[in-house]
Amino acid sequence: MARPWVEYIQSQKLPWEAATPVAGGAGIEQKVLSRDSQSGAFSALLKYPPGYRCAATALAADEEFLVLDGGLEIGGKPYGQFAYGHWPQGYNAGGRESVSGAVALTFYSASPRGAAAADFNPQRLVEHCDALAVPYTGNFHPEFPPGAGRKLLYTDPETGESSWILGTLPLRWAERSEVHPIIEEMYLLSGESHGDRGVMRPGAYLWRPGHVPHGPYGTLTGNLYFFRTREGGLSTTYLDPSKPFHWWPAYNPEVPKEFKPYAGEIDALGKCW
Repeated sequence: MARPWVEYIQSQKLPWEAATPVAGGAGIEQKVLSRDSQSGAFSALLKYPPGYRCAATALAADEEFLVLDGGLEIGGKPYGQFAYGHWPQGYNAGGRESVSGAVALTFYSASPRGAAAADFNPQRLVEHCDALAVPYTGNFHPEFPPGAGRKLLYTDPETGESSWILGTLPLRWAERSEVHPIIEEMYLLSGESHGDRGVMRPGAYLWRPGHVPHGPYGTLTGNLYFFRTREGGLSTTYLDPSKPFHWWPAYNPEVPKEFKPYAGEIDALGKCW
């Protein structure tokens, strides 16, 4: 498997490291959450320093991001907290800068080196989306337990891959496990989630291969998740769990060896990075 199974790591425990600058921008730090050893694709937290500035360029990769804190200005457009973008390979969004700094959850489909602008499918472009303004929808699966809503941010017209924010109510829990035929990637934005791998806090991250049963889950506080799928759109089969749901499960991670020194739970419901 080119990208290892990660379920789950608390991003707060990972160290910040210097990121390779793109188009002359310098000073960005990153926490790599998972990486594909073959394609160079990776998921990361990027921390932009105050006063950051980068010249306009296209990338030889798709770039997808959600601003978690602070703000960016890209191509003259402001991207504040919970601003979202999906830029296809070859799209030039314009120069970017940050006056006071920013943290963005960011995904690249390949190594993000600079490249000449190129043609792309405009239906794959989400130039700017304010996730705060996206309405919640429900009833997206007839068997999905009530008490949650979804803000759909992106669906790829070619592959069906999608990205969304899921919000759930406090004191909600489910009785059944679920399984998907596709890869599921998740980052917990707020609240906590009790599941078969432990108690996830804000900043919890997972990359789960397809066909792996997981859950059931519950939350005392309510929570916000960011989800995305790879290798197809979301499809869910609900199963009777091998073990019944219970609160405060023990931490039982599945992480690659390089993450083992950082594996562990955190107690506080604070910042998600």
